[in-house]
Amino acid sequence: MSEYNGIKIVSKVKVEDKNSLALIYTPGVAASCIEIKNNPQTSYDYTNRENSLAVISFDYKKSLERAIFLKSTLNIDAYPFEISSKLPEKIKLVVDNLEPSFGAFDLSLIEDYSKDIKFDISVPVLVSPVEDLKKFFLCVSKNLFMFSYEELKGTLNEKSLQLRKMAGGVIETELTQEEHVKPVGIVSDGSAVLGLGDIGALAGIPVMEGKAVLFSELAQVSAMPLCLKTQNSDEIIEIVLLLENSFSGINLEDIKAPKCFEVENTLIEKSNIPIFHDDQHGTAIVVLAALLNALHLAKKSPEDIKIVFSGAGAAAIAVCKLILAVGLKNIIMFDIDGAVYKGRPQNNFAHEEILKYTNLNDFKGDLKEGIKGADVFIGLSAPNILDREMIKSMNKKAIVFALANPTPEIMPDKAKEYGAFIAASGRSDFPNQINNSLVFPGLFNGVLKNNIKKITKEIKLNCAFALASSIKEEELSPDYILPEALDVNAVLTVSNNVKE
Repeated sequence: MSEYNGIKIVSKVKVEDKNSLALIYTPGVAASCIEIKNNPQTSYDYTNRENSLAVISFDYKKSLERAIFLKSTLNIDAYPFEISSKLPEKIKLVVDNLEPSFGAFDLSLIEDYSKDIKFDISVPVLVSPVEDLKKFFLCVSKNLFMFSYEELKGTLNEKSLQLRKMAGGVIETELTQEEHVKPVGIVSDGSAVLGLGDIGALAGIPVMEGKAVLFSELAQVSAMPLCLKTQNSDEIIEIVLLLENSFSGINLEDIKAPKCFEVENTLIEKSNIPIFHDDQHGTAIVVLAALLNALHLAKKSPEDIKIVFSGAGAAAIAVCKLILAVGLKNIIMFDIDGAVYKGRPQNNFAHEEILKYTNLNDFKGDLKEGIKGADVFIGLSAPNILDREMIKSMNKKAIVFALANPTPEIMPDKAKEYGAFIAASGRSDFPNQINNSLVFPGLFNGVLKNNIKKITKEIKLNCAFALASSIKEEELSPDYILPEALDVNAVLTVSNNVKE
């Protein structure tokens, strides 16, 4: 009988400050993503895939016991899953599409149902007992001993690659004697990763591992990266529902619009666990909190200002919806095709819905024209699209949130140089980092603590107001509108305001 009762997912390295955050998450994580995109085999170098194994059965408790055994005897990072169907085609659907996240699969607990399935994958699949498990799985654990960030040399990207290769990714599992808590599933199809676009599931793993580190380090929430090979909405939904009993909640990540709306809405309707699309709602909460403090400093009234958005995808539309809820009215959204207006040929259903409340004067020009006289710019789009002339054409005490990652629409220091009163970005190497890490760890901590099954608009607004007010009045300044990304008190503040 094992002395352990559970497994949790933890960080291999400590997030100590902004510098380490930049290496583990944004902007440094992009280097690993690009390397894997260019050479898929390097997924075994820059992530923990080489030592990650999925244990699948029809009973979560049995999968957990098997995972504990594999970790305690072979030091394999085994993850337990319960699948809710015994149909071979459903088992095949799940295993084939989980391949990017794992270096091997253990289906020995469902041998009778899986032994005749022809899986379309290239990693080992155990369907019946073997003499040498370690040799069969070919899993390799990399551990860091007495590690110091000072060992890393070169540019930020070079250091980030060195760290991940040295450690074999940035997460691992840890056996615990406490009662097991099912992890949050970080589910992505790799179709909209950071500012890198559709780079696929394999190349998206470093980002999802980085998210798991922040879950663990900031809020003691165990979170499992789950990058799916399929980019079909119906299949993503079906896989999550088939594995639902393996998780305490689902954090959807880096799924492009408008597909992400369908995936989220359907899962909220059909699932019995909380569903949260962080790119939409985590972004919306942290942007609203930053905007409230920025407007306060600029002495601008929300109902009187003009806001322009660059970007009209999932994140931008979610931000827009949440700031509309607090009384902001004069909003125009732009994308690669110019202003978003009613009846535009390039619109999707989400654009037409948000246009009921935005661009009420039916402006049809481009961003360069539309930004004139704007009080606020919110960028969730592409790098280097703002210039000196555009910043100078904005209203006095302009607020510029350039949030494209890893390279913003304009570098914050340049925005300030050209006349912006407040400039913010998603980067940890500049003041005013607007990053979802201030939201999702604490939000899920609160959701799990309070056994909440649905994350409502009221919860999102509560979290935004609480996050904004977590900075004391006397501490607010144009270079300090949000707590630091690693501020544990901010995480606790968000967690404590997650209430039904």
